[in-house]
Amino acid sequence: MDLKLPSTSFASATAKALRPTLAPKVTAGGGISEAQATGFSKALQSALKSVSASQNQAESLQKEVTLENPKVSLEETMLAIQKAQIGFQATLTVRNRMVQAYSDIMNMQV
Repeated sequence: MDLKLPSTSFASATAKALRPTLAPKVTAGGGISEAQATGFSKALQSALKSVSASQNQAESLQKEVTLENPKVSLEETMLAIQKAQIGFQATLTVRNRMVQAYSDIMNMQV
């Protein structure tokens, strides 16, 4: 049995949203332009919203299964829960890497 899942995970959404900002343009002052900084924050914000929506959907499906709603299958619920869990783990990994990069930058000697 093949399962075809739509590509809505945090990692793929983040990768698609961040492609334009992976090679930032350096301004004359040596910094990154404001448009690209907001592009990154918007991409991160949209990825976090998609993970949150996935978790909310999984929670609502779980409640429906608990209430024995015949329109909601256990398989669909378990799949939604796993997708939400994977999205959360990816979010946690990105957060940890961002904190590590921040720490590395702060520990640099100038």
